[in-house]
Amino acid sequence: FYVDRRPIRVFPNQQAVGIPFPSRQPMRVYASIWNADDWATQGGRVKTNWANAPFTASYTNFRVTPCPSSAKSPLCGPQPPAPVSTSASGRQSAPLVDPWTRRMMRLLQQKFMIYNYCADAKRFPQGLPLECFTRI
Repeated sequence: FYVDRRPIRVFPNQQAVGIPFPSRQPMRVYASIWNADDWATQGGRVKTNWANAPFTASYTNFRVTPCPSSAKSPLCGPQPPAPVSTSASGRQSAPLVDPWTRRMMRLLQQKFMIYNYCADAKRFPQGLPLECFTRI
């Protein structure tokens, strides 16, 4: 996922290792703004600055590259296989992104990300979701 041509999130198809992925159904993107400063902002340490309200979200220059899918071609035509990385356990994991994209994404996450569900052990006491262990 990119915002203003900057990489913010990678969610590769890893159905082979049991991680759900919408490979045979339409996808949609949506966003919402809500007050979650009691749990999603470093456990409530970072509070919303209501002096900046009202908050407005909008899409501008939103572009997608859709392709029709069918039973014969659920992935919209032939695509070359993506390279994969191998985890410490020896199993293959996420398709690799190029080094610049990975570095830029990590820098943006370090600077701007307040909540990361992959670091929220309280929310997932039975264990973090599988995608949290993917090396990108």
